[in-house]
Amino acid sequence: MTDSITSAAAAQQVSNTGANVAASAKAGAILSSDFQTFLNMMATQLTNQDPLDPVDADDFAVQLATFSGVEQQVLTNQLLESLHGQMAISSLAQTSGWVGMEARSLAPAYWEGDAVTLSPNPLAAAEAAFVVVRNESGTQMARFEVPVSADPVTWDGTDDSGAVLPYGYYSFELENIIDDAVAATDRMETYGLITESQSQNGTLLLVLKGGGRILMEDVTGLRRPVDTV
Repeated sequence: MTDSITSAAAAQQVSNTGANVAASAKAGAILSSDFQTFLNMMATQLTNQDPLDPVDADDFAVQLATFSGVEQQVLTNQLLESLHGQMAISSLAQTSGWVGMEARSLAPAYWEGDAVTLSPNPLAAAEAAFVVVRNESGTQMARFEVPVSADPVTWDGTDDSGAVLPYGYYSFELENIIDDAVAATDRMETYGLITESQSQNGTLLLVLKGGGRILMEDVTGLRRPVDTV
């Protein structure tokens, strides 16, 4: 469920961005069409004007100014679309260097046998802290105590009884304990291996091991895989 939520959020932003780009393209097409219509109307007016009563010079100047403004707007839209495409390509080239790195984010972690690294951020006033592990459907699968510290901790893929859980996506929460009660519960960041970077309608996505996707701006840290450091 948590992976679905994360993928859905990324997909929704991609969809929104795509809709904005499509709307911009449609608006540009309408503007270009109006520009051509304006030229046709102006040519028709000049062709069919009364030679004994031609268009007033002031009115003609206003029409020419309008013509110039419409033309500049069309050119500006074309330039912005070109710049948008170039920036997307440049950003994609930049993130291609992230492939093979581990990204820290709030995305669920994909577990398939190797320990999962978690990044806790307990309250300063917390007297104890517990990690809660949930599967994709949101069911609690494990709960274990960790130091009240921002130092990374690991989860070995087992439940409270020590049994190994099925491979798949798991999300993590940190319970902050004050006066023997849960004072706050926060989502925990995890590290996921980046396998691919993608650009979809101008939005940069990072594909993680297991197929999960996150937005580039959701990454709060990068590191080399632990076994190659």
